[in-house]
Amino acid sequence: MQLEDYFNFLSPDDIRIKGTRIGIETILYDFIHRCRTPEEIAQSYRTLDLEQVYATILYYLHNKEAVSTYLANWIEHGRRMREEQKHNPPPVSEKLRKLRAEREAMRKASGATAAKQT
Repeated sequence: MQLEDYFNFLSPDDIRIKGTRIGIETILYDFIHRCRTPEEIAQSYRTLDLEQVYATILYYLHNKEAVSTYLANWIEHGRRMREEQKHNPPPVSEKLRKLRAEREAMRKASGATAAKQT
């Protein structure tokens, strides 16, 4: 079996672990940025086995420059999406934010009323 046989190369920016919906970025982010061991990572994802985690790390080590670029693009894409969502929140997020603000205002008002009565 070749190392690439562990993966589905759906597009240049979408490499998944074969038999799962998990992208290599998920495993590598945990390994590189969160300093998690392969064993810890495998325990976190029930659809993965330890061999798949090690294969992903080995694929990264064999293709460090290309995979580092892949990860950097993934991280940047996530940052851009969070920024866009912050400036243009989905309607449900905006509704939840307003409900939370109303609830907090009611809590403060009832607290002030209780304080006046004592």
